[in-house]
Amino acid sequence: MHQARIHHHDPRPRWQLTTPLSALWAPVGRSAEQPSGTTGLRRRYTHGAPVLVIAVVAFLALAGGTGMSWLPLLAVGPALAAATSGPWGVLRIGALTVVLGAVLGVHGGAPGTEQAIVLSTLTAVTLAGALASALRRRRERVLAAVRSVAEAAQHAFLKPVPSTVGPFQTAVHYSAAAAEARIGGDLYALVSTPYGVRLIVGDVRGKGLPAVGVAALVLGVFREAAYDEPDLLDVVHRIERSLARNLGPDDFVTAVLAGYPEDGRMELVNCGHAAPLLVHDSGILPVEPVHPAPPLGLRSLSGESPALQHVALADGHQVLFYTDGVTEARDHERAFYPLGERLAEHLSEEPSRTLAALHEDLLAHVGGELHDDAAMLLLRKPAGSAPAASTGPVRPPGRGNRCAAPPVGAAE
Repeated sequence: MHQARIHHHDPRPRWQLTTPLSALWAPVGRSAEQPSGTTGLRRRYTHGAPVLVIAVVAFLALAGGTGMSWLPLLAVGPALAAATSGPWGVLRIGALTVVLGAVLGVHGGAPGTEQAIVLSTLTAVTLAGALASALRRRRERVLAAVRSVAEAAQHAFLKPVPSTVGPFQTAVHYSAAAAEARIGGDLYALVSTPYGVRLIVGDVRGKGLPAVGVAALVLGVFREAAYDEPDLLDVVHRIERSLARNLGPDDFVTAVLAGYPEDGRMELVNCGHAAPLLVHDSGILPVEPVHPAPPLGLRSLSGESPALQHVALADGHQVLFYTDGVTEARDHERAFYPLGERLAEHLSEEPSRTLAALHEDLLAHVGGELHDDAAMLLLRKPAGSAPAASTGPVRPPGRGNRCAAPPVGAAE
């Protein structure tokens, strides 16, 4: 798999924030016809390789004194050009090989029949290479169009997260395992509602287009319910009902939803998802659910309902939400990525800087290539931030199915 595209959200458009992938990819927002830096240097070397091969074969034919023995290898030139150049570039390389083959054949005193066979072979390889190059260019244009559609689709349902939402500084990093699509089954959304800031981070079972469809469904329901429902649990119930009508029997979504209805208090509902990491004065604490709930879409099988728990969130505290593509990333020794330890090492007062450092460290851990969708969303409540806006009713403590979170800094 090619290195996954990384999306780092800030006020700039998403397509300006992706990192280059590999030789098959031109950076988003830059035409493939306008290479720069290492990409352009690599392309110049690649385009010069056919000429280098032809020069080596010509040298061997002249120095070896073996007549036509080396000349069939001239066909490597146009064949290699078919993978690196356009049709006209292949034809130019092919013309060079044919002319050079004729000159070397005459110089070596080769019989006319043998020379005609070699030249015919070189001509046939050149024409075939030009056709292959034209087909490759056509597929590249189609792939470029698909990339644009994928970029637009991602921008539509994985909307950019601003650097500030309500009282929080925010940042997001997202990596899709399917690098060609740039979108996958991980999902996130962060919205400011009449009931305070609300967010969801989740992971759809599976990969590819089916997972993308389920992720889009969950995010659409969440964005609508987050504005309509005063109770965060009711948001979860609406997502559950929608998934029950649309999911297959083996599909489900792990997710954690959070709300900030009033200053100093965060609500969490964890449906089978990885526990968020709370960064506070005493260190980093995983906020494990007191009463774990099944993933979204599986409630009918277990009969268990999700529970709401409260977490104290003071100025300077941070909360990291993530998917299992981060914690289950393995190095060459099959060791999992130690997210808690690395977060402590790279923590800063700027969420974007923290996630950028974590992302680079994660790539270094796995050897530069992620094999699963991975998303990270970091909230930081700066000192002196304004209380969360709440124009709608906030449910008082003690009502409904609620779980009190342990005191901040206490072990779960």
